[in-house]
Amino acid sequence: MENETLFNEEAEPPGPRTGLVVAQDETTNFLSLSTDNQQTSLAKSKPERLYFPFKDSPRSRAFRKKHYPDISRIEWFDWRWQFQNAIRDVHTLDTIIHLSDNERQAMMHPSGDLPVAITPYYASLISTVDAASPLRRSVVPVVDECLHTKGEEEDPLCEDADSPVPGIVHRYPDRVLFLVTDICATYCRYCTRSRIFGRQHQCFIDTAKWEKALAYIESNPNIRDVLLSGGDPLTLSDDKLEWLLSRLKDIPHVELVRIGTKAPVVLPQRITPALTSMLKKYHPLWMSIHITHPDELTPEMSAACIRLADAGIPLGSQTVLLSGINDSVSTMTRLVHGLLQIRVRPYYLYQCDPIPGSSHFRTPISKGLEIIQGLRGHTTGYAVPTYVVDAPGGGGKIPLLPEYAIGWDKGDLMMRNYEGNIFRYPDNHAESKDIH
Repeated sequence: MENETLFNEEAEPPGPRTGLVVAQDETTNFLSLSTDNQQTSLAKSKPERLYFPFKDSPRSRAFRKKHYPDISRIEWFDWRWQFQNAIRDVHTLDTIIHLSDNERQAMMHPSGDLPVAITPYYASLISTVDAASPLRRSVVPVVDECLHTKGEEEDPLCEDADSPVPGIVHRYPDRVLFLVTDICATYCRYCTRSRIFGRQHQCFIDTAKWEKALAYIESNPNIRDVLLSGGDPLTLSDDKLEWLLSRLKDIPHVELVRIGTKAPVVLPQRITPALTSMLKKYHPLWMSIHITHPDELTPEMSAACIRLADAGIPLGSQTVLLSGINDSVSTMTRLVHGLLQIRVRPYYLYQCDPIPGSSHFRTPISKGLEIIQGLRGHTTGYAVPTYVVDAPGGGGKIPLLPEYAIGWDKGDLMMRNYEGNIFRYPDNHAESKDIH
């Protein structure tokens, strides 16, 4: 059965009908491809279709033929090739999109630590002409990053202060954040941890550091949940990632492991049958995927998520609310509906963290509440994420909701529903308190 989408892949850029692709899970010999030489020889001897875990979209094929005419499909589908050939300089990016003066100036005179890196695959999704388009704004710097406003901090969440050993952030009693790498395949311009990418001599991919972090987890029996993040853990090789997972699985009090990643979105080629086969051995394993906009719901990304879900990995989305990118009820509705169709549960909607140079991305809190109000009751509850502010100063995630509970009247709870109508609930416990 051929892949089908709810949007026209030939369009530039993906339009408002972005949605699901019904992914074809072809039988593949992809696991046997370990080197470029092997790939070349195998491609000559057997039909090409046997070696690909994905069916690439017409848009992706057209982009590859235009900008990478000498690159074979095998190379394009190799996540290592995508990772190693990420676009990092103004000259290369300018040959692919028509950079505005603002963008060109920002790339030539970077203001902070966060580098530019865009995988060729993700570059194929970016509008070539519209500098205000959502995906382009997410990954291409502008001079607004130089503007630092009140309240912005390099480490607004005070993660460093809650780090007992390098790589571990221990804020909540029963869980830790384990920063296993300081590398991403593509850098989001609003990244909370942009501070770590420019630090000298801070390579998280260090066995000695990992050992200290693992020893800390092992020595704290209250830790039952470990979140692997970074950077992006899926930029690690299968062997390194499995080494970490196996070590964590050997710690008796660690009940589950989560992986925070954007790889299925910017590097869907990473989600190989070999990877999912390995991950299945370490259940219960969960995955939180950073997804920004419905234009990211491509056939390749959808196939990656479906492959992970088929491996029994529960998937949740983490979306940062961004001004002019996804800050409307209609955009968020398209996103959450598309996510449910590929078995990704909308999990968190984050208020953008106040890192330096982020004011052009941040929305008023009222905008987040407006979006939640526009979703709650108007669509299935599974599609409604929790809107949270990760409190500056290390306060942790604080959920925010529109005002549905109005107050009490004669022992009844007064409530406003999604249509604005008022209802009573007989809260007998409250009434007895009133009497006594």
